[in-house]
Amino acid sequence: MYRLFTVLFFGILFISCDSDVDAGEFVVGSDNLSVTNKVILIDTATVEVSTINFDSLKTSGQSRILLGNYDDPIFGKVKSDSYFQLTSSAYNLQTTSSDTEGANYVFDSIRMVLVPDKYYYSDTTKVQSISIHRLLQKVKPNTEDDSFYNNSSLNYDAASIGTASFKPMPNRQDTVFVKMDAVFGDALFQKLKKREITTEDEFIEYFKGLVIRSVSENSSCVMGFKTTGSLQLFYSKKVSESGTSLLKEFTIDDVSKQFNRISLDRTGTILKDLPGTTERLSSDLTENKSFIQSGTGLACRIDFPNIKELKYITEKGTIVDAKLIIRPVNNTYSKTYPLADSLSIYVADKLNRIKGTLNSASGYPIYAVLNKAEDEFDENIGYSIPLGTFLYNEMIKQSDSKSALILTIPNIFNGVNRLVLGNQKNAGNKIQLKIYYISY
Repeated sequence: MYRLFTVLFFGILFISCDSDVDAGEFVVGSDNLSVTNKVILIDTATVEVSTINFDSLKTSGQSRILLGNYDDPIFGKVKSDSYFQLTSSAYNLQTTSSDTEGANYVFDSIRMVLVPDKYYYSDTTKVQSISIHRLLQKVKPNTEDDSFYNNSSLNYDAASIGTASFKPMPNRQDTVFVKMDAVFGDALFQKLKKREITTEDEFIEYFKGLVIRSVSENSSCVMGFKTTGSLQLFYSKKVSESGTSLLKEFTIDDVSKQFNRISLDRTGTILKDLPGTTERLSSDLTENKSFIQSGTGLACRIDFPNIKELKYITEKGTIVDAKLIIRPVNNTYSKTYPLADSLSIYVADKLNRIKGTLNSASGYPIYAVLNKAEDEFDENIGYSIPLGTFLYNEMIKQSDSKSALILTIPNIFNGVNRLVLGNQKNAGNKIQLKIYYISY
């Protein structure tokens, strides 16, 4: 503890009191400062950085079918498959004037239609392959909150009923059409034609849903598709002058019955020994780096172990402002692995349980905003977080409990974006905490 005080006192910088001190969330005016008051800049306080792993993230109800896989040189093997239930507005073929007319319908074909939603991550230059399978279980969660998570799964038939290979072009929104198995399609058609299925319950009992699996060996991309895609069944009359097919569509009517299973195989990586959800992996053990990844549950935890000691600097004093700048590690981001424009910030306890978002004094959520100002050595690139209110409340807290900050990427539930951040010992990309403290 003596060493802490020594560092604090010898590391202080006195700032002129002739002008206002901008405190970010509030301003301490010069009229309120006596000549004996001092505003001290403390930039030597300890900041502990670690990586944690949320064991489950809700991926149902996110309105995105997330498909693909890629090998990340830092994080490991990333993969996403998507499960969903399909329904229709009605379970007849085309309204007919008689049962005999319906008997003239014949099955033509069936296909799955996937529409990109412009989300993608990693390299889109390689061919992506998918395989579609029938579910053997209804899309019904086992959890009390009626949700599915990134580690949820359902049993499915090993036999594929549709495959496709394509080169991702998400920004062009090229629709992907997957030709489905004709035997499967005709069997479904016959159920509708013979009126063996007339209700949604009967349909779901027969056809529980689909899973689309990424089966690419060399894919390098995960991309998103809209949940407005559909299963299209085409049929026509045996004798028809027009020869035009009729269409029956099945869609994802309830997005809570669609979820993505997102996995990360960390074998052989620096993250292979990541502990359980209530623990943390110190950045001192991971080359002075912390890691964030959406979809898989990786997040950065930041602790301020000695913040309560600041109240002993002077007999009377307080924190008037603070700013944390945390920097991405050089050579871990690129056009293939772009930096997020901002980070979400949560307040957590010692067991990584989220207590809420980090808020300003006025009650609005605070985000870590990326400074994109370019310089020769990327020294200016970093995320800035105003922490005046948070650190003040931590300093004056009467209990022994300490709160930490958890940093995630905003698309934590429906993407796979990732980020590598430096700690205080990282030579090129140090985290930096500046605390403005006034004595009076």
